[in-house]
Amino acid sequence: MLYDKARINVVAGGGGDGCLSFRREAHVPHGGPDGGDGGHGGDVVLVCDDSLRDLQSFKRSVHYKARRAGHGEGALRHGADGPPLEVRVPPGTQVASWDGSTHDLVVPGQRVVVARGGAGGRGNKKFASSTIQAPRLRERGLPGEEGWIDLRLKLLADVGLVGLPNAGKSSLLGRMTRAAPKVAAYPFTTLEPVLGTLDGPDRQLIIADIPGLIEGASDGAGLGHDFLAHVERTRLLVHVLDLAPLDGSDPLANHATIEAELRAHDPRLASLPRLLALSKADLVPADEAQAAAARWRERLGDEVPVLVTSSATGAGTDELARELLRRVPLSGAVHPADALAEDSPSVEHRVFRPAANRGFRVERLDDGVFRVEGDGVERLLMRHDLDNDEALAHVEGRLRRMGIISALEAQGFEPGDDVEIAGIMFELHPG
Repeated sequence: MLYDKARINVVAGGGGDGCLSFRREAHVPHGGPDGGDGGHGGDVVLVCDDSLRDLQSFKRSVHYKARRAGHGEGALRHGADGPPLEVRVPPGTQVASWDGSTHDLVVPGQRVVVARGGAGGRGNKKFASSTIQAPRLRERGLPGEEGWIDLRLKLLADVGLVGLPNAGKSSLLGRMTRAAPKVAAYPFTTLEPVLGTLDGPDRQLIIADIPGLIEGASDGAGLGHDFLAHVERTRLLVHVLDLAPLDGSDPLANHATIEAELRAHDPRLASLPRLLALSKADLVPADEAQAAAARWRERLGDEVPVLVTSSATGAGTDELARELLRRVPLSGAVHPADALAEDSPSVEHRVFRPAANRGFRVERLDDGVFRVEGDGVERLLMRHDLDNDEALAHVEGRLRRMGIISALEAQGFEPGDDVEIAGIMFELHPG
């Protein structure tokens, strides 16, 4: 069974704590602080691995947690960074993160950091200055990012076979490639996409048998969204149309139904090159099959080749294979994987990340009680032990420089009032 969707939880490693330490060697009268910094927590990284073909491994394992970093130590020894946790996914995987960001992994070796490790805390050596020569404060490491991400696999096939259920797509794929899709003498529909490799004289093509679509598939009828998603990456579509439908339906109406669903799902699909394969020609007289092909050529024009095929006898399958090898472009301008490879800088690249949110909001809860919210100020409180007088004085100084004390005073704050930040309530006495 092809697993093309998964939801996993990723947790990056926390940063290491800074160290509070002083030199105490003999005959060193003024050793001073020598606490080292904590390391950076390990990232969670998705890696595109060409040896994988579906997301089946994520059905067995859902939680992925990177290791935290080492703590700082005395003698200015810094903690080791946490190693990144690499999670391997198949080419064609789309990633939707909890923060709304999306990534597309299509090139083998491509890497995306989905959860960043926490920053390490500074040791007391970093707080030494000309006025504070023996600081007794250090920072805690910050926790790493964590959340749920959705993985969606969209097949990286060159050619997609589309059509109504029981149109003969699986039989055609089995005849043209070494794939072994389920084929039987009774009507049924394939429940998952099947890939096959078409070998040419100097190249290969990947052909995907997309399970049968029905009317309303673009709106989610049946498993429409699941199936149509795999068509998006193909370079060329082969519309397989049954010459003799078992239910007696009109092939013209069947053709219109599939084309309408493709356009409704993604307008780009309407612009992809097409071939029309009239299947099951062995079930109708030869002259009737050729007459039907002539009518379709007149209806679709010269841009859409029309071929008469029979998976049972092999008629027309070699011609279809030659046409696919001729029409699928060698250049990767259409294929997302090749397009990404061409657009990637060959020498160097720059990564731009959004700056941390430095804004804050002050709210008066009651007489003498205030709340301050904001990412920057919450990180500040997480880093320090407010039971430490030096740490508390350092935090108060930072709050003043950030403009928070002024904002509190504008709301009626007085020294000694209670302030809640990041769930911590404490008395604030700014000097």
